[in-house]
Amino acid sequence: MAQIDTSPTAAAQPPARSGAGRFLLVFAPLAALLLIGVPLLLGGMPYWLNVVTNACLLSFGSLGVWLTFSIGRVNIAQGAFALIGGYTVGLLTTALGLSFWVALPLAGLFAAVIGFVIGWPLLRLRGIYFAMVTLSLTEAVRLVFLNIGNLGGAGSVTNIPTPPGIDSPMDFYLFAAVLLLVGYAGIWRLQESRIGGVFRSMRQNEELASSIGIDVALYRAMAFTICCFMGGIAGGAFASLQQNVYPQTYTVSDSINFMLYCFLGGLEFVLGPIVGTFALVIAFELLRAIQEYQALLYGILMIVVMLFLPNGLLSLRRLFGGRDA
Repeated sequence: MAQIDTSPTAAAQPPARSGAGRFLLVFAPLAALLLIGVPLLLGGMPYWLNVVTNACLLSFGSLGVWLTFSIGRVNIAQGAFALIGGYTVGLLTTALGLSFWVALPLAGLFAAVIGFVIGWPLLRLRGIYFAMVTLSLTEAVRLVFLNIGNLGGAGSVTNIPTPPGIDSPMDFYLFAAVLLLVGYAGIWRLQESRIGGVFRSMRQNEELASSIGIDVALYRAMAFTICCFMGGIAGGAFASLQQNVYPQTYTVSDSINFMLYCFLGGLEFVLGPIVGTFALVIAFELLRAIQEYQALLYGILMIVVMLFLPNGLLSLRRLFGGRDA
């Protein structure tokens, strides 16, 4: 007969949480903070509400970049696809008169299609080679929009209408918060699925994954396409928030920031991009009062965090016995 371990050590160990339990342990507090806490704290502070709205949209785009890290690729092109999404929403709503609610998913799909076409051959590259090529994509896309003759001055699209049904900054914030929560839930579920397991195996050893029958090229393209879709959605929503889009709306530095958000939060955690984005965006705003030293102090803080927390801010959870999020 099987023996049951009744030792004090065994009895003291808590049972492992299920996947759904671990998800709710993070998702519920995050949802409460975004949907209840922030409106209560910042309802009368429109400037900071706009900052947090922007952080939600940037976090959504960063989740896509995190997904490409999960297949072992350093992607520095998210600014390009956010710019594509912004221009798509801008042109569809101003030139064709489409509703934002129609234009936004189309912006994501358009960015995803372009990402798939570009990514299929580029994803054969690895390491620094892939990173450098993706870095150049943002500048290439920016120059394309800058030189399109039938756009507004300096390649701009202005007077983009606000989404129907969204009549106040708080309404837009709640939309951005819900979008972020949906994005987090989707990426978490993807990582817990068989596809997520394939992504992790590819990150560890693509040759071994290919040798056991995994279509590595297809899964690489899948991850990159999802990333581009999320970038297009984030950029399209931001264009509507600002009611304009310019070639300078997303630059090479923004693409680098999308990557840094993931590093700062922690690449081992799905929650990492969200934590990293909010930390950097809010820190940058708090340093705005010392304008001449803002960039310097911002850079010093980044270096200090990377030196002492190389696995990201969320690695602090392990010091207190926390589980992966």
